Amino acid sequence: MARRTMQETVHTTIRHKARSGESSPKSIGFLVILWLAILFALVFLTVLIVTTFIDGWNRLDSRLFTEYPASDPEDAGARPAILGSLWVIGTTALMTIPLGVAAAIHMEEFANRHHWFSRIVEVNVQNLAAIPAVIYGMLTLGAMGLMGVSNKNQVWVGALALSMLILPVVIIATRESLRAVPSEIRQGSLAVGATPLQTVVRNTLPAAVPGIATGSILALSRALGEAAPLLLLGGLVFLSFDPNGLTSGYTTMPIQIFNWTSRPQAGFHELAAAASVLLLVMLLAMNALAILIRNRYQKRW
Repeated sequence: MARRTMQETVHTTIRHKARSGESSPKSIGFLVILWLAILFALVFLTVLIVTTFIDGWNRLDSRLFTEYPASDPEDAGARPAILGSLWVIGTTALMTIPLGVAAAIHMEEFANRHHWFSRIVEVNVQNLAAIPAVIYGMLTLGAMGLMGVSNKNQVWVGALALSMLILPVVIIATRESLRAVPSEIRQGSLAVGATPLQTVVRNTLPAAVPGIATGSILALSRALGEAAPLLLLGGLVFLSFDPNGLTSGYTTMPIQIFNWTSRPQAGFHELAAAASVLLLVMLLAMNALAILIRNRYQKRW
């Protein structure tokens, strides 16, 4: 009798867990809604990409890479925007990655995490990663005004705004990569007489390079698609020369696409679609490079 009662109790408990666990109607309903939402987003994204590709197919030619913007859409191209994007993103990378990696190393390896100042810095870095991009444009605009810089349409100014935008992301990605390195590597290095700095430079940092590179490239790909902070800083929507330096005027692919989509002529809309496809290809190439670096150099501990 007692055995039968115990079995019934076990079966009742199992049935109760089944109803309240992953197989309960509420859980199944939530999963169905979740998958439908993901399916809807994928279908919408696929339709958008295919439609954009079809609209811009006729202008995916050499003129898009070699010609300058013009009043006639048949003679217009995105050459200054392509070069400007390369200049701005390259400068952003030089300004952001060394500073972000150094800040992450200090915060993760040397700073006292229990100190009140370190806690404030950590919280602010996490919060800054979620601030809208246009806020960084406003911040840069105010900083340039305080510095007395009248001409804000320069490559280094735009790169400064994008650098502040992605700096928190680089710091967070670098810290996560450093945390993924086993503590035994640090302890072994310190045990043989290496200093903490030597341990970081010769052991911890090289082991974290795949994660750092991946996070940095993904952050730069985000910066490549930003237009709001650059427009706020006076990014040119019509440029008839090639950017050739840090103090040169510039335009970028998102700004050029914004300009063409605001035109009433159908030819400019076709150009905007072609430039959007080119920008998408550039973003996919950067993401593919990040995945390649991660898969090629990532270590399993």
